[in-house]
Amino acid sequence: METHIFYKYQGAGNDFIIFDNRNELFDRANVDLVRKLCDRRFGIGADGLMLLQDVEGHDFEMIYYNADGHEGSMCGNGGRCIVAFAQDLGITGSQTDFLAADGVHHARIHANNVGWISLQMIDVDAVQQDGEAYILNTGSPHYIKIVQHLDTFAVFEEGRKVRYNDTYRDEGINVNFVQAENGGYYVRTYERGVEDETLACGTGATAVALAMAWRQGEDGEFETPIRVAGGKLTIRFSKAGDHFTNVFLEGPAEFVFKGEISW
Repeated sequence: METHIFYKYQGAGNDFIIFDNRNELFDRANVDLVRKLCDRRFGIGADGLMLLQDVEGHDFEMIYYNADGHEGSMCGNGGRCIVAFAQDLGITGSQTDFLAADGVHHARIHANNVGWISLQMIDVDAVQQDGEAYILNTGSPHYIKIVQHLDTFAVFEEGRKVRYNDTYRDEGINVNFVQAENGGYYVRTYERGVEDETLACGTGATAVALAMAWRQGEDGEFETPIRVAGGKLTIRFSKAGDHFTNVFLEGPAEFVFKGEISW
């Protein structure tokens, strides 16, 4: 067995194990290992796991795994956390460009607001509807439905029904339930790959802000506050019809602890 150093970060309650894999020693194909490390009873415990790797033309590459052990799509809160990690390692300064599953992302760490990071997300060119719900991809696919009494809403049960229905079972989808409040929105999310409710979902919060602007039918510049169980996020973007550009997910990213584990 060998001992490996890991780092734990969290963004609005979404927590991640991160390895500095610039030496490429981590076996990316070992699904069982990733699943065990993310297990909250038999491993370190996390919503996901990330590898920071070297890549030509950018500051670093972000490899993201869901807690089920499989490589996943983009994770917004994870993206902010790995940006903080890269700065802590001395790889980057206050600004960075990195490569993720859905392409290149730019990020900025705010000097006047410690731990607050702006992460540019992909442009979005389409919002679809599934009955009363809205469907769009912000780096990961999302289903968004407005509900009442979200505090007591059965997010796990209702989210699981959608995620495993005939339409979404094979590819999977993240299911977001939304309630308007104080000029913004309260959001709770059932995440595929975790297969449970999480305290936050960055691509989900982004999808909610865009979908609600599309629903209102107004164009322009938007800044939408989102409250999640793990804290607060802000989504900034430009909208012109069905097209969303200059999309930024803003929120906290915090180092939790560093440890060693053997396998």
